[in-house]
Amino acid sequence: MTAPVFVVDAVPGAGNFLLDGPEGRHAVSVKRLREGEELVLVDGRGRWAACEVVAAEGKDQLTVQVAEVHEDPAEEPRITVVQALPKGDRGELAVETMTETGVDAIVPWAASRCITQWKGDRGLKALAKWRSTAREAGKQSRRTRFPEIADLMTSKQVAALLAEADFAAVLHEDRDHPSGALATADLPAKGSVVLVVGPEGGVSPEELATFGAAGAKPYRLGRSVLRTSTAGTAATALVLGRTGRWS
Repeated sequence: MTAPVFVVDAVPGAGNFLLDGPEGRHAVSVKRLREGEELVLVDGRGRWAACEVVAAEGKDQLTVQVAEVHEDPAEEPRITVVQALPKGDRGELAVETMTETGVDAIVPWAASRCITQWKGDRGLKALAKWRSTAREAGKQSRRTRFPEIADLMTSKQVAALLAEADFAAVLHEDRDHPSGALATADLPAKGSVVLVVGPEGGVSPEELATFGAAGAKPYRLGRSVLRTSTAGTAATALVLGRTGRWS
């Protein structure tokens, strides 16, 4: 089993380092790490260090020996999923599974057919939950780079994002759509891939037209229709496999 991951604001240089606060408490009181055991410190932005526990103190302090600091470069192509707001807690489920799979960025989208609305304090709390979920899922899946969770975007803002992508697709439930399957699309080896996942009610004709004008074509995933909370994960996995990032 690989060493557990703990997040710090900045990965320290070689030498002793005190891990405290919530992460220290988790290491000492939950993971029960002791002298001689290994762990990894990450900053969620690609920098990481393998460490060995020197001593545990109290319930929330762990002194570790940092041997060497590494930095993982950002992988290509960069995969962004534009996720229409799902109902209930299925948004956090989508963020969790996409993070575990390997998505690089997630954009919450206020699609016209979304039942869920992010407004005022409720919207800020929901966005904070998405970001917390991405952080925890990144730790759990031993990632050194966590996905970026953007602020909520409108359809107009999503169209601007799609226009800058090297490949842009709107996942569509119509199996007979002329654009065909994402599995056979011509994907770039570098640059950016942006995938749009609509709400349970589907992407509206007006949104399809707006996104189409920005260069995003509709593509289907398979014969079955996936829920909005699972489509992004499936599409991310497909792109990771086809572009060699999972090789």
